[in-house]
Amino acid sequence: MTPFRIEVPQAMLDTIAARVRAYEWHEMPRGSGLDGTWAYGANIEFMRALCAYWIDGYDWRKWEAALNRLSGFKAPVENIDIHFYREIGSGPSPRPLILSHGWPGSVFEFLHIIEPLAHPERFGAAIEDAFTVIVPSLPGYGWSGKPKRPVGPRTTARLFDTLMTDTLGFTGYIAQGGDWGSSISGWMGYDAKACRAVHMNMQGWLSPGVHPETEEEKKHAERAGQLFELEGAYFREQTTKPQTLSYAMMDSPVGACAWIVEKFHGWSDVRKGFENVYSKDQILTNVMIYLVTRSFNTATWMYRGRVEDTAGTPVPRGARIEKPVGVAAFPVDLIPFPPRSQVERSLNVLHWSHFKEGGHFAAMERPDDLVADIRAFARLLS
Repeated sequence: MTPFRIEVPQAMLDTIAARVRAYEWHEMPRGSGLDGTWAYGANIEFMRALCAYWIDGYDWRKWEAALNRLSGFKAPVENIDIHFYREIGSGPSPRPLILSHGWPGSVFEFLHIIEPLAHPERFGAAIEDAFTVIVPSLPGYGWSGKPKRPVGPRTTARLFDTLMTDTLGFTGYIAQGGDWGSSISGWMGYDAKACRAVHMNMQGWLSPGVHPETEEEKKHAERAGQLFELEGAYFREQTTKPQTLSYAMMDSPVGACAWIVEKFHGWSDVRKGFENVYSKDQILTNVMIYLVTRSFNTATWMYRGRVEDTAGTPVPRGARIEKPVGVAAFPVDLIPFPPRSQVERSLNVLHWSHFKEGGHFAAMERPDDLVADIRAFARLLS
């Protein structure tokens, strides 16, 4: 382990600002019912306002300092350097907890929940609920090293288990995540002996051969299929031809921002307004992590890695994660949880919470709900 601080060169920040300032705006569809729409992609009025703030109001150094107030490290795991934060929990026996992000997220997603999880007594909760919190950047994301070729969630799970055990010395831990983090956490629960339990806010791990059976399950599958048909073009591109996409996105800060912002809008619970869910600072800081680390390209490789990765032995048909699993089901998501009856054929569900508000990026959208749910699940574990 080597202590690590973020120190982005000013020249890089100046270059990004200049590219944003020089962007030549174009057009979007207009007409009855179309003004202000996101149906065709990132809304141009929103993007103009966001970029104006990016140039004249946003302060990367403020958020760089906020991230640097956390204890950051890098450690070599197999053949790649993993960047991570570690916050040692309060009390005599905090439970080890690893939080894994996904795409197009980053470690920034967890900035505001690390302290409440590690030091609950500071937020009116019991010290017995404390966790020692580990937050790594995925391989190819942020300040972690870039793999030479795509790796998938199963290999990432192995790397993170090695980080938790060989590097940090934990003999047992809870794995939590959404998006790719739910898949990574699921693989940790399936493969890793030291993983004691898994908490997910998206179902990213499925047993081979599990299909909708009941009428309720079939109706859900039909709705989910329709949703993915509307939202899944990015998935197909990043799975099949990520390198082609990279040439535009690595060149244009505004283009990369729009690609990411569209997902934050489309996968979040924006019924009360997008900017009532996220501030411009939150959106831009997450985008900036991709830009200042030059990692947009390698971050997309996880999608190709998912289909190319042959790590581990094949999962037998009907096998499931038998370790305790907690589910936090938020109503708006790219891949919403199926009915519990179907989920339980893949996962040993010990705890299930269904929320009325919130979406895909739960740690940012509904931080209090997610923290409370992780605590409630952990209390059920022996």
